[in-house]
Amino acid sequence: MESASIAHDHHGPPPANQSSRVEAQFLGMLLFIISEVMLFGAFFTAYFFLRVVNHDPWPAEGNELPKLVAGVNTAILISSSFTMHWALEGARKGNRNALKAGLFTTLMLGLTFLCVQINEYVHIGFAPHDHAQGTIFYGLTGLHGAHVFVGLTLLTFATVRAFRGHFTEKEHRGVEVPGIYWHFVDVMWIVVYCTVYLL
Repeated sequence: MESASIAHDHHGPPPANQSSRVEAQFLGMLLFIISEVMLFGAFFTAYFFLRVVNHDPWPAEGNELPKLVAGVNTAILISSSFTMHWALEGARKGNRNALKAGLFTTLMLGLTFLCVQINEYVHIGFAPHDHAQGTIFYGLTGLHGAHVFVGLTLLTFATVRAFRGHFTEKEHRGVEVPGIYWHFVDVMWIVVYCTVYLL
């Protein structure tokens, strides 16, 4: 009789064990970033195979990469990490003006970076199908550009929510999680820029 009562009181499985150190949103984003690093790793493997194993020239003979323009674009993207941090600190301290200005500035800097990248594609003088170097160049920079586009989408939602007053000092996950992703995008571009344009 007692066992029947216990069985009757039990409704569904017990609650899932949750770590007190890592929140689900952060863990999910970190696992996603790890998978993206592996994706970039596949493209970098092709790049290093071409240069180290095949000893092919980089870029292909007769082509030149716009290092100066890419360097300025890199500075633009790096500065967007600082404005993203400014926005997050504004959210944590309840400073709505800093939050909104930081998010909007980050969004504009990211959009500028993407527009400069597209303009570079238009004027660079070679296409992905011209040679292996072109395929890898467009593959790496295009993959990163796709990640920038995703980041801009997340930032757009966060910016709209910030201007509608959705975030508070205690609840600002909608700023933190896109911020983590945006910093990842920035760091990955530094790796791409140093590897593809400078080495």
